[in-house]
Amino acid sequence: MADEYKEEQPNDTIFQDAVEALRRGDKPRAKELFTLLLKTNQTNPTYWIWLSAAVDNSKERIYCLQTALKLDPENGTAKRGLILLGALAPDETIQPFPMNRPRVWEDKLLLANEKPKEKGIRAIAKSPVVRLIGIMLIGAGLLSVLVFGFVLPSQTRVAPTLTNTPGPSPTFTATPTLFGSTAEPTRAFIGPTPLWMLVPETYTPTPVYVNTPRSPQSRDQYRVAEQAYKAGDWDAYISSMEQILVLEPDSADIYYLIGEAYRFKGETANALAAYKDAQNVDPNFSAPYLGEARVRLMMSPGYNAQKLLDEAVELDPNYGEAYLERAKYLILRKKPEAAIVDLNRAAALLPNSPDVYLTYASAYLALGEDASALEAAEKALSMDITSLPVYEMLGRLYLENGQYQRAVEVLEVYTIYQPEDALALARLGQGYYEIGEYESAVKTLDRATTINRTGLRKYLLYRGLAHLELGNIDQAVEDLENGKDADDESFNANLAMLRGYFAAEKYGSAFLQVEALKSLAETDEENALVFYWRALIQENRDEIKDAIKNWNELLKMDEDTMTAEMRDEAEAHLKKLVPATVTPTMWTLTPSPRVSATPARTQTPAKTPTRTPTPTP
Repeated sequence: MADEYKEEQPNDTIFQDAVEALRRGDKPRAKELFTLLLKTNQTNPTYWIWLSAAVDNSKERIYCLQTALKLDPENGTAKRGLILLGALAPDETIQPFPMNRPRVWEDKLLLANEKPKEKGIRAIAKSPVVRLIGIMLIGAGLLSVLVFGFVLPSQTRVAPTLTNTPGPSPTFTATPTLFGSTAEPTRAFIGPTPLWMLVPETYTPTPVYVNTPRSPQSRDQYRVAEQAYKAGDWDAYISSMEQILVLEPDSADIYYLIGEAYRFKGETANALAAYKDAQNVDPNFSAPYLGEARVRLMMSPGYNAQKLLDEAVELDPNYGEAYLERAKYLILRKKPEAAIVDLNRAAALLPNSPDVYLTYASAYLALGEDASALEAAEKALSMDITSLPVYEMLGRLYLENGQYQRAVEVLEVYTIYQPEDALALARLGQGYYEIGEYESAVKTLDRATTINRTGLRKYLLYRGLAHLELGNIDQAVEDLENGKDADDESFNANLAMLRGYFAAEKYGSAFLQVEALKSLAETDEENALVFYWRALIQENRDEIKDAIKNWNELLKMDEDTMTAEMRDEAEAHLKKLVPATVTPTMWTLTPSPRVSATPARTQTPAKTPTRTPTPTP
């Protein structure tokens, strides 16, 4: 196999060095070199196949081989490796590649029929079928213990099932998503299930910008540092990198990487000092300028980082992270058009980065292009379903687009892992209200306002409307009054307040509210709602003439400005009111319209209140 791939890469000295490292059994060195090669060309299946022999575990091997097979669907080596790892069904048509002298690391890729046959119990135990059955039995046993021993006894309510609600399909190629999968986020005793456990394949993070080959003296110490980096042990990482500085005092990348570790720790002063050291060692090294820009924005979001970001891009025009960071900066500075230009460049340099498409979503949202924002966010989710910021963004966009069931699905996932995000909880509460889960709406909005009430007053409208639907009239009126104050010029906020007063039988206050609503109505649909509610209110105030007038005004409007139920109700009321010549008798009205507080939606009544001592919504 080595000879086969050498012929494909005759002038690639880095590739040859990586292969030789594997031959020596130096897997960390081989992995480092193959990662460097993939940074220059991520579409080369050969690199992915060889990287699979250098990575540390079977999940990473499967990911590498699956990537190679996607790039080259007829690649026999990738198929052979996936069969061996149990990720692909056996195929007798796949021929083993010729090999004169198998090596230890190559032997791991051999099929069972290429190795000496074992007999007896050992052969049975090594059978993939037997192993699979054993794993399934063990898994079933553990699942039974978990379900019957812990989950069912402590379960108090059934959580909403994550479903795939029909809706517009994205235009990009489908890749694994959370919805429709068999696994579901669980609230375990030690915390929620990590999202990576719910995905059908392992996601490998993008290699770091700097991956300079180390000197022989510092190579071992660098491996120790890498392990600390993977574990997130920043103190150990910094300590190891400082030891490398003793051997390589002129390595600008070591200073930069130390600065990154301090940035991750939140020690901004130390991070800036390390970045400055890197710039002093090599003024033409791009990465520390980007690092400095990020840290200064952490310290002061209003900082003018344009010069630093421009410097990073100018020093390395192929530095995708620099374009991405500058795009984020431009969005914050309300320059989304310029951000799109940088994102186009970042997408070309970082084709597999979900963060690029998440930032696209932010830019399109700032431009008011909700459909494009939603498509970009859905693509980001398809690329990495473990990214929590993508769930938060999708929740916002699904609410804006009226896809409330989907909004609830993604926000439920997000808030499992970010339970203290008050704004996300408030949006989830809105979603629950819109799909008719009023008790969940109240509970979720209670949680949100307990964590942080600042900036959430407009969401009190949804809690008030949910209370209204549940018959909690006093709580509804209080919440609706507070929510309306947050956006006093909103037609829907005032309409929600009108509903509260009507349900509380405060018809005088309701009349004043409908008068205010009249001045806010801008569309024919909104004017239809004004006539409808004024007619109902005036009937309850015994202002029959005005009620008749408003029912007639409603019926004069085009049919498409109201629901069929509104029109039928107007005709029914007029039929009863017009013949009356004395004080009208008591009659029963049909339910009042359920009006959402969502500002951009056209409101259509679903039910109107019954005239009883305590009207029910």
